[in-house]
Amino acid sequence: MVFHMKTTLVIDDQVMLKLKQEAAARRVTMSELVEAGLRQVLAQPTGVAEAAQPWPQLPSWDSGGARVDVADRAALEDAMAEEGG
Repeated sequence: MVFHMKTTLVIDDQVMLKLKQEAAARRVTMSELVEAGLRQVLAQPTGVAEAAQPWPQLPSWDSGGARVDVADRAALEDAMAEEGG
C-alpha cells in the first residue's frame, strides 16, 4: 500500500509560475515535478552542490612595490610629506 502525505509549502510567486509552466510543458503534475526535484537534491550528499561550484578568481594588481621602508620613520614621513599628507 502506498501512502502520500499532503503538506503546505510557501513558494515564491515567480518560482510557482515557472513550476506551473514546466509541469505543463512536461505534461506532469506540479507535485510530480516538485517531488522529482526534491529527490534529486536529497540524493546528493550535504555540501556537494556548494563544493561543485568553482570559487571565483580574486582580482589581482601590480602595486608597483614598496616606495619606502615603513620601518624607517624619517623616510616614511618624507614620503607622506611628498604626497601632501
